[in-house]
Amino acid sequence: MYLYLYLNIFTILFPLLLSFDRKVAFYKNWGALFPAILVNGVLFVVWDALFTRAGVWGFNEEYLTGIYLFGLPLEEVLFFLTVPYACVFIYDVLNAYITKDLLQPYVKSIAVALMVVLPLIAVFNMGKVYTSITFMLLTLLHLVHLKYFGTRFLGRFYLAYLVHLVPFLLVNGVLTYLPIVWYNNDYNLGLRIVSIPVEDTLYSMLMLLLTISVYEGLRQRKSVKQYAPVAV
Repeated sequence: MYLYLYLNIFTILFPLLLSFDRKVAFYKNWGALFPAILVNGVLFVVWDALFTRAGVWGFNEEYLTGIYLFGLPLEEVLFFLTVPYACVFIYDVLNAYITKDLLQPYVKSIAVALMVVLPLIAVFNMGKVYTSITFMLLTLLHLVHLKYFGTRFLGRFYLAYLVHLVPFLLVNGVLTYLPIVWYNNDYNLGLRIVSIPVEDTLYSMLMLLLTISVYEGLRQRKSVKQYAPVAV
C-alpha cells in the first residue's frame, strides 16, 4: 500500500490544479517559488537524513514504494516539494482574497513571544535534539527574517500558518497515527496532539517561514530589477 505517496499526491493536487485561477494566478510566481522550494528542500533533506540515521524518527516500509533517495524514502523527499508548494499556495490565496493584513497589529507580540519562549524550552531540553534544534532554528530564522524584511510579511505569514494547520493536522495525523512515520520520544518532549508530536507544528512553521522568506526575497528582487530606471 503506497499510502505515503497518495498523501503527497493529495497534498499537491488541488493547489496545483487551482494555480491557474485568474485572481491568484499562482503559476506566474513559479519563477520565485521553485528556487525557494529547492533551498528549503536541500536543507531539510540533509536534516531529515541525519535524523533518520540517528534514529530520531523513521519510516514504516509497509506504506512506502521502496524507492530511496539520499537514504530517505522517495515519499519523504517528495514531501519537501508537495508541502511547501501547497503552503505557499495557501499564503498567496489568502493574500489575494483577504486584502487587509489582519494579524499585522499583533505581529511584534507574536514574534517576541516565540523568540523568548522557544529558546528557553530548547535550552532546558538540549538532549532532546528534535525539540532543541527545531526551536532554536525557528528563533534564528525569525531574527534573520526580521533583519531583512521587518514585519512586512509576518502578519500574512502567521495567518497562512494558522490556516495551513487544518490540512497539516489531517495529513500529519494519518502519517503519525498508523504510523507511516514514527518518532523516538527520547528525542522530543513526548507531548502529542493526538498522535502528532508537538514539535511537528514548529517544524512546519520553520519550513514554511524559510520557503516564504526566500520566495518573497526573490519576488522583491525581481520587482526592483523590473522597475529600476534604465540608463540612457
